[in-house]
Amino acid sequence: MKYTLKFRIWHWLNAIVILGLLATVFLRKTFLSYKTNAEILMTKLSDMGVEITIEDAKILAKAIRAGMWEWHIILGYALAFLVLYRIYLFFTDKSKKEDFNSLTLHKKAVKISYYVVYTTILFMAISGFAIYFYKEIGMSKEFAGAIKNIHEFAFNIIMIFVPLHIAGVIVADAKEEHGLISTMINGKTKENF
Repeated sequence: MKYTLKFRIWHWLNAIVILGLLATVFLRKTFLSYKTNAEILMTKLSDMGVEITIEDAKILAKAIRAGMWEWHIILGYALAFLVLYRIYLFFTDKSKKEDFNSLTLHKKAVKISYYVVYTTILFMAISGFAIYFYKEIGMSKEFAGAIKNIHEFAFNIIMIFVPLHIAGVIVADAKEEHGLISTMINGKTKENF
């Protein structure tokens, strides 16, 4: 199976953007958690003789992570562009077109899982924009919050897919699809070496 240069560029840019998005979420939920850091700020400031409320501590904690979260938004724009580019490739790049009925059961399951992931990524891009621009599009804060909850839940699909994809590609390359990884890098099939 040969991957065109356009598809390979899309694949690796998509990988970088998704890994970047995963990193920002990981940081937000762990080291840069505003709840945890607000408590640390309150405790340390109290030790220095400065008393602040939990609300003020949360404001400070959110300010500390604001720069990092800007990267999440920038990467979200990149993801939206890559989603549009992938849709374009779906209709114009014929290098990966395979007759679904001719595939093995395993390959059918893999192909379906990719469509689930692509649909999830499309939803993540759209819902991310809806959350970010909720005021501009006339959405209530409550409805935006509901979308955010679904957005965060759908994130779990991506979080599960990434390690499964990496492991699956490594196993496939080692077993039945020798050269799969190098093909995604240089576009050459094992017959072209």
